[in-house]
Amino acid sequence: IMIYVSSACSKKETICEVIEELVAHGFKNIELTGGTKSYDNLEYDLLRLQDKYGLNYLLHHYFPPPEEPFVLNLASLDEDIFQRSFENLQKAIQLSKKIGATKFSLHAGFFIDVNVCEIGKTFGKKNLINRGLALKKYCDRFTKLKQVAGGIELYLENNVYSYSNFKVFKEQIPFMLLCFNDYKELKNIINFKLLVDIGHLNVTINTLHLNRDDEFDNMIEASDYIHISNNDGLHDQHNGLSRDCSLLNSLKKYDLWKKTITIEVDNNIGFAMQSYNHLLSLNDQTG
Repeated sequence: IMIYVSSACSKKETICEVIEELVAHGFKNIELTGGTKSYDNLEYDLLRLQDKYGLNYLLHHYFPPPEEPFVLNLASLDEDIFQRSFENLQKAIQLSKKIGATKFSLHAGFFIDVNVCEIGKTFGKKNLINRGLALKKYCDRFTKLKQVAGGIELYLENNVYSYSNFKVFKEQIPFMLLCFNDYKELKNIINFKLLVDIGHLNVTINTLHLNRDDEFDNMIEASDYIHISNNDGLHDQHNGLSRDCSLLNSLKKYDLWKKTITIEVDNNIGFAMQSYNHLLSLNDQTG
């Protein structure tokens, strides 16, 4: 079983400090994501620490961190946002090759341009862009990104539709790839691999009143790469797993152990370690 822990578990400001802290807690498989500062020797530090500790890295979406923060959106109709997004993703793919990763994951697009200050909050309807045009732009750009990737497998992560955002947008959904129907629609246009974020799916199912068992069954079966965190079913909270939580119980029926798993707990290594141990015990129960 290959379980990664997200760098978001640490509160440290630089990825070098994050990695040192995670290694000190016994983690050797680390998924590098947004949340840390950009600095000059970042790539050197990654390779040095990888060699020193024998680490396995995966890169996810907003890593390496850009010098000036922005919301990465490959579906944006704003040319500046698109260019910055594409350049950052190119850097991530090149770095993935240097660290020996075989896969790189990014988020599906947004049909809205979001400011950095709005991330994780409810945002206004004023920025909604044309769905059909944005979807076409995203697919064209993703195809170009695949050419850059070469032997690196590109994974698209399902977005989350929270209850708060639903109150604003209702049926004018501002995000790509929320559920299995969205997956099938996108798969008919471009060839990609699916990264299932269980926390995102848990919220979206409740918001859109989808069939929980069907969505979990279909999405997990379609993917070999899973992000796991817990929440209240209304918002994406990146909480850890507890022994008696309903999400852990739901995961018992699936054979996850040939898949790549990342624990995505925000700013709490203790909860990440608990989640890691609960997942291992789940493996023991399922054989």
